[in-house]
Parts: sequence; C-alpha cells; structure tokens
Amino acid sequence: MKQLIILTVLFSVFFSSFAQKSLNEKEIKEIKTAYQSDNSYLKAVTNAVSNNTIRNLALNRQNIGKYDHEFKYKVSVKGITNQKSSGRCWMFTSLNVIRPKAMQTLDLPLFEYSENYLYFWDIFEKSNLFLESIIETKNLQTDNREVEWLFNNVVGDGGVWSSFTNLADKYGLVPKEVMPETHSSENTQLMIKLIRRKLRGDALHLRSMKGTDDILRKAKLNSLKDIYKMLCINLGEPPTEFLWRYTDKNGNLTPYKKYTPKSFMKASLGDIDYSDYIMLMDDPTKEYYKLYEIQKDRNVLEGKNWKFINLPSKEIKKYALKSIQNNEAMYFSCDVGKQLNKDEGLLDTQNYDYESLFGVKFDMNKKERILSHESGSTHGMALVGADVDQSGKITKWLLENSWGKSSGHNGYLTMTDRWFDEYMFRVVILKQFMNEQTLKILKQKPIMLPPWDPMFSEDL
Repeated sequence: MKQLIILTVLFSVFFSSFAQKSLNEKEIKEIKTAYQSDNSYLKAVTNAVSNNTIRNLALNRQNIGKYDHEFKYKVSVKGITNQKSSGRCWMFTSLNVIRPKAMQTLDLPLFEYSENYLYFWDIFEKSNLFLESIIETKNLQTDNREVEWLFNNVVGDGGVWSSFTNLADKYGLVPKEVMPETHSSENTQLMIKLIRRKLRGDALHLRSMKGTDDILRKAKLNSLKDIYKMLCINLGEPPTEFLWRYTDKNGNLTPYKKYTPKSFMKASLGDIDYSDYIMLMDDPTKEYYKLYEIQKDRNVLEGKNWKFINLPSKEIKKYALKSIQNNEAMYFSCDVGKQLNKDEGLLDTQNYDYESLFGVKFDMNKKERILSHESGSTHGMALVGADVDQSGKITKWLLENSWGKSSGHNGYLTMTDRWFDEYMFRVVILKQFMNEQTLKILKQKPIMLPPWDPMFSEDL
C-alpha cells in the first residue's frame, strides 16, 4: 500500500511538470512591453501592412530583373495546357511529358491528349479502391487510424506519376478532341464533394452489412454503378473506340482511322514502357540512397503503389540535366507557392523578404519544414529546360506549367537552382540517364511508409 502511494505521488509530480500552463498577466505584460519598445518602426509597418497586401510589401525589388527566361538547354516542347479549377496537375504534367513524343511520331504541329478521359477512369478506379478498402477493414473500429484515414481520403483529384501509368496501362489514351473537357472536369470541386458524400454513405452501409464476400461485393458493384452514372453525367462516357484524323505539320489531312484507346496509345507513342521511368525524391527526413514505397498510395486496385528512390537534390540534378540535354521532359513536383512571383514567372528563395517586413526570423530548413507540415509537394509541372554559367554550373531551370498561357512567363516558370534545392520534392527520370549505383537501389526491398506520412499528405 505504501509503495502504491509513493508511485501515485511520483506519477503526479511527473505529469504535473508537463502540464499545460495558461498565460498570466505578468507574461502578457512582458510581451506587450517588447512589442511597444520599437513603436516608431511598428507604427509605419502596421500602417503599410493593414492597407496593402503582404506579398506586395515583402517583394524584394533587388530580385526583379535579376534573371532572364533564356536557357542553354531546352526540350522541344510546344503548346501550354490549362487544368483550370481542378487539382489534376499531376495528370496534365504526366501527359505533357509524353506528348512531345506523340507530336514527333504523328508529325503534328500541336497535340494534346484528353485529360478528361483519364480523369473519368481515375475517379472511378479510386472509388473502387476505396470501397474495397472499406470491405477489407469492416471489422475494425471506426476510430482505428486506417479507417479514419480512409474516410478522410475517399477520392480526390490528387495523384503522382505512378497514378498516370496505372491508368494508361489499363485504359490507354485518346486525343483531347475525342473526349474534350466539360464544365465539371475544369471545375471539379462540387462533383468530387458529391461523389465523396455518396461513397461515404455506401461505405457505412457496407460496414453494417452481414454476409459473405460475394454479398458485400454485389453491394459494392451497385455503388459503382451509381458512381459511373454520376461521372458520365458530369464528364461524358469514355469511348471504347473512335474514328480520328488530323492535319500534319505540312498541312496534309490524314484519312479517318478507327482506334481503341490502347491502340491509339501505341500508334502515338510506340512501344513505350512506363517502368523505364523512375521517381527520385529528395526527402531529408528519411535516409538517402534507399527505396521507399507508400502503402495504399495508388488509384487502381491492381496498380502500383507510389515508389521512389530517396536521393539528395545534387544527385537528382545531374540526372535531370542529362535528361534535358537528351531532349527528354520530366515529371516534376514541388511546393510551388513558396516564394513564387507570378508576375515575373520566377521561383526564387529571395523573391519575398518577410523577415525584414515583420522583424522576425523564418529559419526552418527543408527537413524541419516537412516534419512540421510547413512544406510539401503542392503542384506538378514538366521540367523542360536548364541554364548554366560560363563554368558549366547550373543556375536555373525551366518548368512547363498547366495554368494557361497567361500565367507566369507565357505559361512557363523559371526556377533558380537554389529554389530547386529547397522546394523540389520529386522528379521522374528515365533509367538510361542514371548510373548503375542508383539503379542498384531499385533491387532493395522497399521500406514501407504509411499513407499519412507528413510528406504525402498531398499527392501531386
């Protein structure tokens, strides 16, 4: 009994030492005094900030005009796409990486694959994957972390390169004219919200059902019939075959030809092997030179999870430069909102000086920003150019964006090399541009990561 009392006291002392503490009047007074000690400066800043936008006031004038938009090395790309009000940047980026090959193969002056076609199957397959995961976890409590994650991440616009390859391998590709954009494909928010509502309700029904797997999957199939109907109403029904002709860059009109989506992908790209493309990532929160895989991070049930080699950015840049020099565009994702000057079309760490404006320090490094959820991948673009100084050192990079021609510098963004180091997260590069040491990492058993890892809260 005596020992129990002693342990109780010790536990009480231990936990009380870590108890939360309210601010008292003395502390508040100290904070106020510190603020008022530099009143002349703060009065001017308060007047400025309270009457203007923070970004405009923090704009570093010394950085304006410092960089041009010329590049020594550039992939042969043409035409700017526009994802409008949707989160399909990963899909636009993936198609932008391969469409130069299609233009070359078909001898086209301009060309664009149908993003709407792939988007239809992306949401449909994600719906099936979600419902299958609900069946798989139906005996777990609703407050189980995996179940909570499933209900919080039903379906959405997000994805990565492997999401694209899963869809292309299963469903093929079609020209944009065959399944053009609709209002809902360009403005996805409400459609996705309603599909999530429908799937969450159906998921609760599945979790409450008794019976065999066959009974559950019959209910799942009925749910998917409703999802298919909703997608058709919003996006149109995807073609299983189509007639298509085009005018080549010499002005010659080709005869109509019948295609299926898979036969058209082969006709426009040849025998492309998407497994030749490897995702490289710079995540300093994890050990470098290792292979990683994210659990349940895919859009097609039988498709591949998101898998990547973790490398320092200095290694990734060597391969990226070699790819550009060989006229190969790359899938690239980053934290685009950090230090983006939209008017200049420039991504640089010195664009905005928030520290001088507020008189405070923002000094987290890349690792700390990831761990604290301050930074992560928010947008995908195609990496298509690089510039070097007289000594051959890389100074800046060129990104083909999917925000339309009027955004950035004629639809492109120029990214400085120092910004690359801080805010680049993923680049997909062909195997042929990597050395044997890096390729050997692919033979490792992947380190499995949970889908709620801080680095993967957004798939872009």
